Amino acid sequence: MLELEEMALVERPEKKKPLGPLFWLCVGWIALNIFGAIFANVLPLQNPLYQNYSAINVGPSLHHIFGTDDIGRDIFSRIVYGSRVSIAVGFGSMVIGFGIGAPLGMLAAYRRGRFDTILTTFMYILLAFPAIIATIAVLSFWTPRSVFKIILVIGLASVPLVYRVIRTATLSVATKDYVIAAKVQGAKDRRILMKELLPNIAPIGISFLLIGIATVIALEGTLAFLGLSVTTPTPSWGNMINESRTVLQQNPWLAIFPSLALCLFLLSLNFIGDRLRSHFDVTEVKL
Repeated sequence: MLELEEMALVERPEKKKPLGPLFWLCVGWIALNIFGAIFANVLPLQNPLYQNYSAINVGPSLHHIFGTDDIGRDIFSRIVYGSRVSIAVGFGSMVIGFGIGAPLGMLAAYRRGRFDTILTTFMYILLAFPAIIATIAVLSFWTPRSVFKIILVIGLASVPLVYRVIRTATLSVATKDYVIAAKVQGAKDRRILMKELLPNIAPIGISFLLIGIATVIALEGTLAFLGLSVTTPTPSWGNMINESRTVLQQNPWLAIFPSLALCLFLLSLNFIGDRLRSHFDVTEVKL
């Protein structure tokens, strides 16, 4: 076993690139958004559904720091509460995608043979069909729409892509000397998968997970803009941007602040994923 550990150490880079202060700033921003989404009910926020008709399309002020919308609802409060939908869809969908696609990708790359051929062919057929079109088609007919339905549809649509990434990453590790040595010494498949393969493909998986969450949140915003996300008056970043179209000239703040919140969250996720990939010296594997 000592020889296996020494061989594994040889495969890993000795010096890792520093994460840097901007990385931790992005982590803090993501954590702040998640904190707000979880504890919005106990934070001193105004009711996101309360319609104050004496303060319609009001600009930023001390009482409404982001202003109000066209029916007097507080924009800041709706952004904080709206983060619940966007973040839940992003994280929930990728949990489903990774929960199904990652184990299948690892098993297919490790076992190879007919199992790998059949499963990979099936996944590539699914990848050939645009996932966004399938998502729009399903959500158009599956009404009434809810956060759970959106998470389920997008999560299942992401399975083939997750499978492809994890399978490719596993293939690059499965032929390493320490994995072959473990097989020769009679290690069980479960131990090889969990102790040898999983830790070495985890950096790729985590990096892709974060980028995937950002992509799904952007997709939810697109669906909301098409009227296919959660129904109003439930706020989300996407449907707030969609609602601003009719009053954009009178109240540009209704579009600016939700768009800024969405943009900063997505940029932070992408930067964290990219920095982690550089930190662990992860490169894309081409087959």
